[in-house]
Amino acid sequence: MCEPKQAPGAQGSAPRRLKPAQLLFEPPEAVADPEHFFDLESIEDPRELLTRSTELALAFRAAADRAMEFQAVAAAQLADPRRFDRLPMAVIAARAEWSEDYTKKMVEFGRDLLRGSAAAE
Repeated sequence: MCEPKQAPGAQGSAPRRLKPAQLLFEPPEAVADPEHFFDLESIEDPRELLTRSTELALAFRAAADRAMEFQAVAAAQLADPRRFDRLPMAVIAARAEWSEDYTKKMVEFGRDLLRGSAAAE
């Protein structure tokens, strides 16, 4: 399996000083409470709250970037003309809830990622 690289637009961004917080699943009872969010509501010290909420924000951004890279790889694989079960752009767009223009960009980005991982091997 390929390992996606970096999301488009991520190049040139400022280096992150904080290590992203590890994303953990919350217990079902906590998720049912709309006021509960990764136990942030229980932190009373504003300094600690800012630190932890910043860590979570960075972790969610990193997770979103990573998930988007995997979406791009999957879209490129599904659109590959060499596949017998290749899907048209419109079908990929519908499955991912994207516009067709965005789907084309994601397929191309995924192809770039796949080429990069093939070159690294």
